[in-house]
Amino acid sequence: MKTISFATALLAVVSAHRLGDNNYFWREAAGPQAPAREIDAKAAVFPFLTRLRDSAVELLFGRHPTKDSAMPIVSIDSLRNKYANQIVMRFNITNIEEEKALAEASSRLFLDVWAVTRDYVDIRMPTSQVSPLLGLLPKKLQSSHFALISDLSRAIYDSLAKDSPSRLIGPKGTFERFPSRLTVSDSLFFQRYHPLKTIMQWMQLLESIFPEHVKYMSIGQSSEGRDIPALRVGHPGTDAGNGPRKTMVITAGLHAREWISTTTANYVAWALITEFNKDPVITKFLHHFDVVIIPALNPDGMEYSWQNDRLWRKSRQETSLQMCKGYDLDRSFGFSESSEHRQSDPCSEDYGGEEPFEAAEAAAFANWAHEQTEKNNVQFVGMIDYHSYSQQVLFPYAYSCAAEPPNLENLEELAAGIAKTIRVSTGESYSVSPACDAALMADRRNLTLSPSRLNEGSGSVMDWFYHDMNAHFSYQIKLRDHGLYGFLLPDEEIIPTGREMFFVMKYVADYLLGNNGIEMVEETAEGDNMMNQELRRRYMRR
Repeated sequence: MKTISFATALLAVVSAHRLGDNNYFWREAAGPQAPAREIDAKAAVFPFLTRLRDSAVELLFGRHPTKDSAMPIVSIDSLRNKYANQIVMRFNITNIEEEKALAEASSRLFLDVWAVTRDYVDIRMPTSQVSPLLGLLPKKLQSSHFALISDLSRAIYDSLAKDSPSRLIGPKGTFERFPSRLTVSDSLFFQRYHPLKTIMQWMQLLESIFPEHVKYMSIGQSSEGRDIPALRVGHPGTDAGNGPRKTMVITAGLHAREWISTTTANYVAWALITEFNKDPVITKFLHHFDVVIIPALNPDGMEYSWQNDRLWRKSRQETSLQMCKGYDLDRSFGFSESSEHRQSDPCSEDYGGEEPFEAAEAAAFANWAHEQTEKNNVQFVGMIDYHSYSQQVLFPYAYSCAAEPPNLENLEELAAGIAKTIRVSTGESYSVSPACDAALMADRRNLTLSPSRLNEGSGSVMDWFYHDMNAHFSYQIKLRDHGLYGFLLPDEEIIPTGREMFFVMKYVADYLLGNNGIEMVEETAEGDNMMNQELRRRYMRR
């Protein structure tokens, strides 16, 4: 039998229990090649151990679901009613005029822009809108497109019911899925996506198993009163010093439909926690830095995407228009909040509010961050904000390409290293650019975003955290894939994507520790003060 720690074993058993795999412990004891009869026999000989295990796990999670109690299988007809005759089209773009034309046309027709890169734009639309859209575009774009997803309802059905009948629809329409057989793994929790309640229970379990270096907390509440859960991971070493506690923040789930972002944040948290005292880089990093992981900054939207609309993007807060709910949380923060760069239509997918921090979740995150620096002796050094999709590593600024961060060279250096780490470790290709310019390679010094640009990013959490929280290594990473599945990334991609981002986190840790020969984080406030003065000068010149 392979040797694993008690904590890792408990995590695996609990995860297996949640997935309905009752004989995980006995299968491990018998060995991976043992026949099912032997596994069942061992469970029968020691029934009290099985009952003891189940009692402990059910105390935390409740009874695991069974097929007998499950609701009927989700039908393609029910999805067709919601996503009838919808497609996702890809437009290949070559210049800024084409991008502007797409931006203006999609805004006029209230279309849902899925992805914007240097080379293409993906747009979701009803088939009835294809001709009107093409009629608003330049002649070249009218022939430079194809259907990326030709039947959206079928694609959603396939992503939810691929292993039917073992993927079932749960109470109140939630997408609960239970595989009939699991492979033995120390990461069983990541065999599939999970709803918010299960994620919060799992996070609490991590704290209970690893209390010395894990703390579960809520950073505030959503507009509907849900906690915004977070994990703080770190264990100050004897040589950590008495100054402010350097802290890295990982955020995810700002856009509800981007399930892979939430799951990836959880995977990175799990990997950091379980590699502490095993991996020397991670151990040293967590002695000198804390990492705060916030996997579901938009809990209301996430819950809604599970129970009602798989492709819901925004929060669920009321706006000035009753029929148009929700704020785009990545347009709700208070940096470069001028009306010129702010979407004014509450029905838009990019609506961030008439004023910064109108979104309850954005305000909660900002209040928590300020409290950490003002009362809890925290020094934020950076952040990684996970999104999907299109495989990009983006750095400040998002609001304008005319403004350059004072530490641009360091930002570019680390971003290039992140992309190289991914390419070397997994073979995947991630592009690197400033966030404002993710759509097109243009002259950053001469290009200022206007409302007609698709990738306009006023009010982004990355810009705000970089500027106001002095977190000078802040990034947005758009995860897998390149559009084959879009926001419907299958379960099989969860662990590869998570591993990808853990390799990134390890590289960032090594970089911030100064193991490349340069101490990247100032030990005193002097460096921050100089940087902030330069930021203020540049901001006032705009």
